[in-house]
Amino acid sequence: MADRVMQLRILRELPAKLRATIAGLSDVQLDTPYREGGWTVRQVVHHLADSHMHAYLRMKWMVNQEHPTITPYDQNVWAANEEAAHGAVAPSLDLLDGLHRRWADFLERLPESAWSRAALHPERGEVTMQGTLETYSRHGEKHCEHIMGLRRARGW
Repeated sequence: MADRVMQLRILRELPAKLRATIAGLSDVQLDTPYREGGWTVRQVVHHLADSHMHAYLRMKWMVNQEHPTITPYDQNVWAANEEAAHGAVAPSLDLLDGLHRRWADFLERLPESAWSRAALHPERGEVTMQGTLETYSRHGEKHCEHIMGLRRARGW
């Protein structure tokens, strides 16, 4: 339970952490890949919005349907879309603000029995509510660290 409380706090705080992580970056810096052959910082911001919207909906389906099948998506295709590759990051940051507030509110109100509910992911097999929370509480943190690593390496 203590781990879950910490994971929920991390999830709730991610939008502010992401904003702080990219604060002051220019468009040229936002268009810099965080690693050789990787996504740009801009694409990472949009990816977090896309990925976390999917995760929120998947968790809602797990709670509200009996063992649903999750629709996978190709995150690389989504990151290559024009709006993700070149669009302003502000709309995704704003979306994450509201999404994470709503997502954390939803999860914090769940009864204990909901945490074992599951769904079928066609590529990963069975996924649970608890496992999904664990994954996504780390997901944003991981991407913020990618960006901070780039900032450190470039002296930004």
